[in-house]
Amino acid sequence: MAEPTSGHYFDAEPAAHSEPREVDLTLPGVSLRLTTDRGVFAADGVDPGTKLLLLEAPSPSPAQHTVLDLGCGYGAIAIAVARLAPHCVVWAIDSNERARALCVENAVRAHVGDRVRVCGPGEVAADVEFDVIYSNPPIRIGKPALRGLLAHWLGRLAPEGVAYLVVQKHLGADSLARWLGEEGWIVTRRVSRRAYRVLEVRR
Repeated sequence: MAEPTSGHYFDAEPAAHSEPREVDLTLPGVSLRLTTDRGVFAADGVDPGTKLLLLEAPSPSPAQHTVLDLGCGYGAIAIAVARLAPHCVVWAIDSNERARALCVENAVRAHVGDRVRVCGPGEVAADVEFDVIYSNPPIRIGKPALRGLLAHWLGRLAPEGVAYLVVQKHLGADSLARWLGEEGWIVTRRVSRRAYRVLEVRR
């Protein structure tokens, strides 16, 4: 029987046969080796949009303590932020159970396992608010699902909270920014580079 290769990185249980590998992420102030696998987002290496987001979005300030990595994958954003901002607790959320397991493993290896809380979307208590959200959102789940996802989690921002989203231009970055504005959010384009836009979103 042929090995399953179909499916999507946002599937809860990836069909692809597991073949772990390691990739490197180097940023100013932090260098990480991360384990990836088939069936998760950017399995062959850290996505360029993710790296741009980490380079261009500011790290949490001393007054910001609770962070969300929405669609954490194997943990590039969550772990980098936890290393760069040791005063923060980072919630790492993903629907993909293989990605979550990798994120846990990678957080422990990076010595931030005590501050990176990895869980599924339905496992965050209703009273948790986030000072900062970072996300390379799963555009390929489709527009209605994406908008529902963002509406829910942006609604969990603290009153003075801020979200940073990275979206490819040709996958609808500008239309997403317009929609967010129509929904009442203040949207600022922080940078446009390498076919990506980094959006800052506030109440």
